[in-house]
Parts: sequence; structure tokens; C-alpha cells
Amino acid sequence: MKLSLLLIRSLGLLLVGIVAHPDGQRLLAQEAKLRATFKGHAAVVTYVAVSPDGKTLASTSYDGAIKLWDVVTGKERATLKENTSTFRCLAFSPDGKTLASGRQDKTVILWDVAKGQELATFKGHMDRILSVAFSPDGKTLASGSDQGTIKLWDVAKEKERDTLNEGVHSVVYSLAFSPDGTILASGSFDEAVRLWDVRSKTLKATLKGFDGYIQSVAFTPDGKTLASGGGDNTVKLWDVTTGKLRATLKGHTDQIRSVAINAQGGIVASASDDKTIRLWSVSSGAEMAVLNGTDPAATALAFMPDGTTLVSGSNRTVKLWDVSSVIKVGK
Repeated sequence: MKLSLLLIRSLGLLLVGIVAHPDGQRLLAQEAKLRATFKGHAAVVTYVAVSPDGKTLASTSYDGAIKLWDVVTGKERATLKENTSTFRCLAFSPDGKTLASGRQDKTVILWDVAKGQELATFKGHMDRILSVAFSPDGKTLASGSDQGTIKLWDVAKEKERDTLNEGVHSVVYSLAFSPDGTILASGSFDEAVRLWDVRSKTLKATLKGFDGYIQSVAFTPDGKTLASGGGDNTVKLWDVTTGKLRATLKGHTDQIRSVAINAQGGIVASASDDKTIRLWSVSSGAEMAVLNGTDPAATALAFMPDGTTLVSGSNRTVKLWDVSSVIKVGK
């Protein structure tokens, strides 16, 4: 018997979820503790990113600023703001020295993280930039726009290398490179996830079966599974090799804004407009915990490199959640 019973109790900063194990034989209890809240933005946080060493957290907001936070002290290290154009998305380079940001004014900006200074501006898109992602080797930056095009940039030469579209003209909300850098996944408004062959610059597969746009995509560390979330209120897990749907995770009651997978690859987190963050087992698809203390709704998610701390962005705030208890139970 498979039971999907969830009891949530909020005790100050502690949220407790009780979920039946998928085999129906034992009851598991998990805790997710709110570790810290970073305040400083003047509007909704649209994106969060964590440096590879876990020491710096970057967030951007409709207030037009990028903020760099010291994870240990919780203090704001710097505010990056080049002009009045709003930043929509962020990505750290693999070495953590560079931060890429996509803007409303159709440009991509590269920043020197240590100095807080602008390094380069990439121009070529015809509409606002909604997604950016570095390749694992840091040599290529991918950017997706409202126009539906995906551009690949040579980071060292600071110039455009290729454009991917294959006749696709739908808003690109999310991008993610596979861990080996051979595949680029894109989530779009036209209710499809596309897998692009980075070497040949061709469309490898189109994943369908959604009833709504795709807001966010994320690979597991082994590159075998892709998670997606969006307008149909579900998280879907895909087999990257076959392109087949592995599982549909149901529980949210409103659109999903963001999905993230931890470094160990065992947990996928999802943030929804239903004002919850849910944690799921990648292997079984079981719901492991629900974080209800996200009012207003969380709009962005990222895991710290340790895999046990989840970062969420919402209205004016960034929060750090300790989900180590959930991770231990999910193993």
C-alpha cells in the first residue's frame, strides 16, 4: 500500500513534514529549518545563484539590482547595478570568478565577482534575456530570450559563437547544461523541453507531455535525469538518454516557478505560486517534505554545494533552509 499522507506543523522557524515511505511500511519524519534570511532587495527576487565554493550567494530582483551576499556572515558584500534595466537571471562560472546576468534590455553582462565590476557586455538578442547558463568547462555561455532564440557565446573571445532555434520561436524561460557539457536543455513557453546537441548545434530531442509552459529545468549530477517544472503544477522527471518520461510528481496546486537538484542527485526541490516548496525523492518520486513558510511564494531556488542547504528567493528576501534531515531520510 502506498500512502501519501502529509502533516505540516509550523513551529516558529521549524517546519515538520510527515510522509509515508513509498513501500507503505514505515513512516518518515523530516525537518526543514530556516537558517537565515537575507534582506535588502526592494522588490520580488527573480533569481538566485550560488558560487561553486558555497561562500557567495547572488540574487537579482525587479528592483534592478544584483546583490552579492556572504553566506557565512549573512552580510551584503556588494550591489551590482549598471543602469536602470532589470536583471532577470544569473549564473556563476564554474571557477566562481565570473557572474553572468541577463537583462531586460536584451544584453548579457559578465561581472568580476571579486571586484564587483563589469567585465563584458554581449549584444545580439532581439528581446529580453530570461535565462543564462555556463558550460561545465566555463568556455561557453548560453543565453535564452523572449524572442525564442538561444545564443552560445565564446566567453574568452567575448563574442557570439552560434544561435540555436531550429524554427523554434517561443520564449526560452530556462537553460541548463548537462554535467558533461554535451547537451543543453531548454524550457519554453510552447509547453516543450528541448535537448540540444552542443557539438553539432542541432536539436537532439523534444520532450512533450505538458499542459503548460516550462519555467525551469535542472539536470541530476550524473546527467541521466532532467527535472522540469512549470504551468501544469507538476514536476516531471525525464530519462535523458531515451527522452521518455520517468515520473510526474504531483502535489502543487499552482504553477511551479523553479526546480533545483542537490549535489548528491537524490532530492529535487520545487517552488510554486501555491506558497510551498516541496522536496521530492529523485529515485522514487516520493514527496519527502513541504516547506510552508514561503509566504509570499518563492520564485527562485538553488542548492548550496553541500547539498543540504536550499536557497529560496521571494518578495524582497532570500532564505537559507537546512534540509539535512530530509536528505538523510531520503537516502
